[in-house]
Amino acid sequence: MLIREATPEDWPAIWPFFHEIIAAGETFTYPVDLDAERGREWWLLPAPNRTVVAVDEAGTVLGTAKMNNNHLGNASHIASASYLVDPAHAGRGVGRALCEYTLAWARESGFRAMQFNAVVETNVRAVRLYRSLGFEVLGTLPEGFRHPTEGYVGLHILHRAL
Repeated sequence: MLIREATPEDWPAIWPFFHEIIAAGETFTYPVDLDAERGREWWLLPAPNRTVVAVDEAGTVLGTAKMNNNHLGNASHIASASYLVDPAHAGRGVGRALCEYTLAWARESGFRAMQFNAVVETNVRAVRLYRSLGFEVLGTLPEGFRHPTEGYVGLHILHRAL
């Protein structure tokens, strides 16, 4: 697996699984009816932030991550990131590789920590992955997310020093 900078030409490969995951409404706080153009604007970040894709030997996009400063001004030393793995390629280490990549990027870019603002508590695979990589749940916003089948569930805030 290779992780490389995403380009606008990658968007047609990202959009189908991006749309599937967002429209399901189970893990992201994005509007479930987000269209391709707005999704591209929100996902493909300009420098100094970054968006990457994980690809296999054939160049197939397996997943993607965007990484950025979490806040501005005097809080701009904290990074954040978001991840999407094509469900057709889940369980093959793509999410772990992308998360490790973003942690390395944040460290090399001079950030002091990484914070995730809204990890849905029912996204247990993601929470387990983040904890295995040293993230701690700092708190949970009770009923902060309206899950389509579980009802109102919590949103975790996670943190990891770099």
